[in-house]
Amino acid sequence: MRRSILAIALSLIATPTLAAQCGNDASGFDRWKQQFAQEAAAAGIQQPGLNALANARYATRTIAADRNQTGVKYALNDFIRIRLGSLDGFAAQANRRLNQNRAFFDALEQRYGVPAGVLLAIHGMETGFGNNMGSENVVSSIVTMAYDCRRSDFFTPHALAALQMVDRGMLSPGQAGAAHGELGHTQFLPGNALRYGQDGNGDGRVDFYNMADAMASTANFLRQKGWQPGQPFQQGTANFRVLNEWNAATVYQQAIALSAERIG
Repeated sequence: MRRSILAIALSLIATPTLAAQCGNDASGFDRWKQQFAQEAAAAGIQQPGLNALANARYATRTIAADRNQTGVKYALNDFIRIRLGSLDGFAAQANRRLNQNRAFFDALEQRYGVPAGVLLAIHGMETGFGNNMGSENVVSSIVTMAYDCRRSDFFTPHALAALQMVDRGMLSPGQAGAAHGELGHTQFLPGNALRYGQDGNGDGRVDFYNMADAMASTANFLRQKGWQPGQPFQQGTANFRVLNEWNAATVYQQAIALSAERIG
């Protein structure tokens, strides 16, 4: 038995891993999909996910958005004006939603320790409280980013996660999301969706296009990243540093914290 295990191990070491070859334009995308399908199957992706991969298209708008990123360079006041309108107006919208679902948000805070204001601030900033969850095909976008040589290593695990979500019935092959494959009410990347997804409405499944599931998943993400229940979250605190796990832009974190303290 030991000899056979050793022989298998040596054969695996001796056999080079044939990774799918990335590219910088659409010309090699179909060939890459065929290669990547072998990797996906070896990783356990089943036929629904493999079919979604086969039907994925090279996402030209995703590539354009990725290559034209300039980062968040606004001063805080300008960021708030452009993204939120005003803190008070944004908080008023969030408070209306909180008053409609207060028992739900209270239950989330009891379970995960994350206040409703923080969750609603994220919800509002990411998708306008679910009104704009994106118009790009999630599978095509994330698969295109995995193919593109610029950030293939980062996006390949998320591409596999998206295909696994299709297998599990968590994601429709035709579902729309943001330009880089972010999905649902709070714009999770697929790998994070699989890792932190929670069933917030008790129907036995996790659907990021359901508000309750998305809010529970967002609360779980923050708690798992180190959120401290009952502690402050303004700049300089440990909880403010957790917001960096959600978005690395300081003005984004500041806007979450400032708006969240007005919600509740």
